[in-house]
Amino acid sequence: MHDITPPIYRRFILAGVVLINVLLLGTFGYWYIGEGDYSLFDCFYMTAITILTIGYGETINLDLHPNGRVFTIVIAFMGIGTVTYILSNFTALIVEGDLQETFKQKKMEQRIKTLKDHYIICGIGRVGLHILNELESTHHSTLIVDTDENAIKQILILFPEEIYLRGDATDDEVLLHAGVKRARGVFAATDDDSRNLVISLTAKHLNPRIRVVARCQEPRNVEKMRKAGADSVISTAFIGGLRMASEMLRPTVVSFLDTMLRDKNKNLRVEEIAVPPGAVGQPICHLQLQNYPSSLLIALKTGAGWVHNPRRDQILAPDTTLIFMTTPDEREKLRKGLG
Repeated sequence: MHDITPPIYRRFILAGVVLINVLLLGTFGYWYIGEGDYSLFDCFYMTAITILTIGYGETINLDLHPNGRVFTIVIAFMGIGTVTYILSNFTALIVEGDLQETFKQKKMEQRIKTLKDHYIICGIGRVGLHILNELESTHHSTLIVDTDENAIKQILILFPEEIYLRGDATDDEVLLHAGVKRARGVFAATDDDSRNLVISLTAKHLNPRIRVVARCQEPRNVEKMRKAGADSVISTAFIGGLRMASEMLRPTVVSFLDTMLRDKNKNLRVEEIAVPPGAVGQPICHLQLQNYPSSLLIALKTGAGWVHNPRRDQILAPDTTLIFMTTPDEREKLRKGLG
């Protein structure tokens, strides 16, 4: 199981457990040495002043118990060493800025708990960066997961408010911590096909309803990833080849699409919205799309296939998806208005 407890907490927890054991050992040890003539509180007090090197004197008379003094030396070494370790870590916590980092992690934990309908990006390399940039540009909630702390720091330079989790996304606990049961989708975007396959399998096991899109470098692994649970598998070589062919055959179209994606003012995207139940059986004009001037209905996806440039009197069937060219802001208005 992957341990997601901050390192500074682990150090204090370990030292605290050792200190408690030393106190218990000392208390019951002195009680045994004193043959029950002293209360447990006196024995605890003797242990405490020994560990803290206060040196008020022996509360428990060890004159007749030479072994007790040997025991005191052992307790002193163990206790003083533990207390020194705790104090040195506390100093490091303050001096080295660990306290600030701890508070930052606690704040991040709270932000993760509030996420819902977000997208989890597993692997924040070159491909993951482009995924994050697109999701941020279109105003979607995201969370990145990566084992490389330096990679996360680089992303935070570009996206200071990004929510992140350092850990291995193939681990059930890490994906659960990332809110996989509340998320809308998972991107398996590492540069290792084997890890992407395991991430797809793990995400689907934890949340069968979630959509998983996996990156695949070797074409022979595409079908394996589908069987593992990936809803869509993207071969970077295949996509790259299509892009190169399009640049050669239809450069103006490619230029238009690139401009559409990079234009920060219009920020146009092709989006999909499910037909609301109340509109089933009604013509498209029933949706009153004229109220959304920045949106253009370009196609319908039905059970029978695609309908391009649909007419206003086209009857909307169940399980139909509307394909719009629209802006991120108007996309949300469409979702609310049509829903």
